Amino acid sequence: MPELYAPGELTTELVDGWRELAEEDPGASWFATPDWVLAWWETLGRRGPAEIAFWRAADGTVEAVAPLHRTTLRLHPRLPVTVRCLTPLGSGPGAADHGTFACRPERRAELRAWLGESARRETLWLPDLDPGAADLLPAGARRVAGQSCPRVGLTDGFDALGSKQFRSDLRRYGRKLAAAGVTFRWVPPGEAGTELLPAIVRLHRLRRDALGKGTTFDADRLPLHQLLVSRGGPGGGPAFLVAEHEGAVIGGLYGFLWRDTFAYYQIGWDPSWAPLRLGTAIIAEAVRACADQKLATFDFLRGTEPYKYRFDATDREDTTWLAPHGPGGSLLTLKHRLKG
Repeated sequence: MPELYAPGELTTELVDGWRELAEEDPGASWFATPDWVLAWWETLGRRGPAEIAFWRAADGTVEAVAPLHRTTLRLHPRLPVTVRCLTPLGSGPGAADHGTFACRPERRAELRAWLGESARRETLWLPDLDPGAADLLPAGARRVAGQSCPRVGLTDGFDALGSKQFRSDLRRYGRKLAAAGVTFRWVPPGEAGTELLPAIVRLHRLRRDALGKGTTFDADRLPLHQLLVSRGGPGGGPAFLVAEHEGAVIGGLYGFLWRDTFAYYQIGWDPSWAPLRLGTAIIAEAVRACADQKLATFDFLRGTEPYKYRFDATDREDTTWLAPHGPGGSLLTLKHRLKG
């Protein structure tokens, strides 16, 4: 049986062991690390009870971790009817992609059995699971949604990406922006100043307003991301590609660098620079910076916007699973059957 802890009860030893486990697990993403999960809990997740299950070897080595919390899901945006469920800590809309649990191979059967026991007591909601987590699903779990997550392989370098015409377009955009005095710089984990993230959130809001679209990357989420930025360092964490003009930030791309992958989370830029294709240039410079660092993958996370495939992105699907329990679980099952 695992050891169970509330998030505030974790020792430095447990957190460090969890991080080391995630670094060793080839199927674990940045969103399975304590860096993401605990920052999310400290800033956004205190609305329901949470516990983190640890499996450890006799010498104390952490071999599996399952952070879960109790939350509610609305059956319909216009109806005040909710269903209680158990879900991974740090997951959900506007939160983690590529959900999974850090786990050594020899512990995966135990973790799956434990999730199955949990699902026999209450509804288990597993959103946006990485394909590699399929063997952890409890019996009776049902696939209710899928989400394509394009990603770009960087092994052959930046100059091998896209069509000849697309590469020519990128060079032209770059020349025009340089002539206008725009510069780009890469900011690695641990080196961002406190003013950079708010600037990108503000620019992101400007861009979304210009498109007439909403966003979850706003002032309410800023404390989470500021905490992530403050905890980043050479081992990984938030990184930026910043565009500047006359000393002012006019655009920036924000994501997470971890192991051999950069996960692109959000972008913001001044819409007045749209005629010079600033947004495309920022993304291209970020992909180039990652290729220059010999990273293996530039991960666009969720969403199938056409521009991603101009960089030769290929899809990988995250899936959402439901293990229903009781009347509430039946209602959620019906909801997704009707949607399907």
